[in-house]
Amino acid sequence: MSNAPPSRFTSSNKTTHERLTTNTVGLVALSDFRKRRAEVLEQQEREAREAALAVTNATSTPDRSNNATPNNASEHSEAEKQVKKKKKSRAKALLSFGDDEGAEDDGDNNLSALRADTKRRTETEPGQEIEAGGDKKAGAKVVNSSVGVVPRALTKAALRREAAERDALRKQFLLLQAAVKATEIAIPFVFYDGTNIPGGIVRVKKGDFIWVFLDKSRKVGADLGVGGEKTANVRREWARVGVDDLMLVRGTIIVPHHYEFYFFIMNKTLGPGNRRLFDYSAEAPLVKEVDKPTDPISMPSKSGGKDLTDLNTLEGTTDDPTFTKVVDRRWYERNKHIYPASVWQDFDPEKDYQNEIRRDTGGNTFFFAK
Repeated sequence: MSNAPPSRFTSSNKTTHERLTTNTVGLVALSDFRKRRAEVLEQQEREAREAALAVTNATSTPDRSNNATPNNASEHSEAEKQVKKKKKSRAKALLSFGDDEGAEDDGDNNLSALRADTKRRTETEPGQEIEAGGDKKAGAKVVNSSVGVVPRALTKAALRREAAERDALRKQFLLLQAAVKATEIAIPFVFYDGTNIPGGIVRVKKGDFIWVFLDKSRKVGADLGVGGEKTANVRREWARVGVDDLMLVRGTIIVPHHYEFYFFIMNKTLGPGNRRLFDYSAEAPLVKEVDKPTDPISMPSKSGGKDLTDLNTLEGTTDDPTFTKVVDRRWYERNKHIYPASVWQDFDPEKDYQNEIRRDTGGNTFFFAK
């Protein structure tokens, strides 16, 4: 590019656009353009200052301290700044490189405004820490103050720790459940065939099924010779009786065979009269009792002093035996239309026995509480 002296026929007062057009011919890189534009703007400002200085020297400045004439130097400087800003914006609009730089300047301005706004918010709400660009600053609060609780970062270590805690709680619950199920209880009962026949006490665990109790009561019936007045060989008759031939009636509720005592104990199931079907503790024993080689079936008539003492220590020994009835299913099928078998009903876990209206098979309402 040749730097020829300006012609005498050309006006010396060129605009910024004209000077940039003259001095940027052939440029390819944006950095070269920016450098050349800075030089042109600097030269133009220098010429403006020299011209202003020449005018000032030519015209004597009066002493303003002795008169009331206002100082317009500040207004003149502001006007010059506005003129320079307009010229600069016009030069950017006319040049091809101006759009890119303007966009970059706008992006920088927006980023600076966003940072300033973030800083203002964090400074007005001290007391917490905020992480910006990886650095933590003390005394700043989270920008989104509407969030009450900041969620904890779920790292792999945190996930493993939570899984270990859940597994520990699960094992603790299983141990507690096993301890409750292994606790022994005593259930006094009677055989019922229209009259109450004393049956004794059966020792079972809270985790046993109902059919386990019926099987043990069947052995008690064979040892006691229940029904001996009706048949000569009582033991052979009881040997023919299976668990499915017997029913457990708790109050007026027929309890199915497949339920565990643990189900009624943990749920505190209520039957008619607002009475629990199996009123036993749902807590595990504080001290684990040592298992003793005793007969699981104990009867007051045949148990020695040692077994009787063991039964007295079990929960439920003093319960009313007539509340628990062991009934032959064949007798029930023949007499279920006769009181009290007519008011017995199968257990339904979804039914509310407290608000039901008790009726017999004919639909007649009972006006008494059983």
